[in-house]
Parts: sequence; C-alpha cells; structure tokens
Amino acid sequence: MRVIIDRFEGAFAVCEDENRKMINIEKAKLPKQTKEGSVLIIQGDKIEIDHNETEKRKDRIKKMMDSLWE
Repeated sequence: MRVIIDRFEGAFAVCEDENRKMINIEKAKLPKQTKEGSVLIIQGDKIEIDHNETEKRKDRIKKMMDSLWE
C-alpha cells in the first residue's frame, strides 16, 4: 500500500491512502527522514519512503505553482 503524509498531529502522521481515505500512523513507526509530503510504501510491518515518487510529486507541484505565478 502507498500513502502520502498530509500532516503530523501529536504522535501521529495523518496520511492519505490510494483510495483517498485518511489513516493515522504512529510517528515512532516511520523512517527518520519522513516529512509532510513523503510517499510511503507499507508492506506488513515494514514502512519505507519511496524517494523517487516523493521527488516526482514535489517536482509536479512546483511546476503547477510556477505556472500560477507566470
């Protein structure tokens, strides 16, 4: 399963899954470099950052923002 971190609230990361459903994941279970906007791959008890997909999303959002200000 893939999720995107929307925000942090207290001891949890509020994430959106592929079906646009919001789920909470304990911060303690996340990799240390995790931040808002990170794409995570969850396989059983293992959670890792999908660095490639995170960068693609970041670039896509930057291009959209740049086009708004042109």
